[in-house]
Amino acid sequence: MLENEWRLSFGRADGEPTVQRFRLEEQYSNMNCEIDGDMENQVEQEEKSRLINQVLELQHTLEDLSARVDAVKEENLKLKSENQVLGQYIENLMSASSVFQTTDTKSKRK
Repeated sequence: MLENEWRLSFGRADGEPTVQRFRLEEQYSNMNCEIDGDMENQVEQEEKSRLINQVLELQHTLEDLSARVDAVKEENLKLKSENQVLGQYIENLMSASSVFQTTDTKSKRK
């Protein structure tokens, strides 16, 4: 069992000393509240730090993805252009070849 403790303090307005009696349990309880408050504050700070780091990481990931999208768009435009050139080349080859000439069925029947 914890013993009671007496404390002399100057808590009155007239400056006269007053004797306060308190239990050590109360003192430890107050200290625990302060420690708990400090620990909660530390936990909150750690959580904030973790969230900030996570946000920064996500921002970097977004920047990387955005750069990748831009690169893919650029490659897509390049490939479309190449496909158009190849398409025209194939059309020119086909029109120059007698194998691919269109046949007019009406003129053959006459």
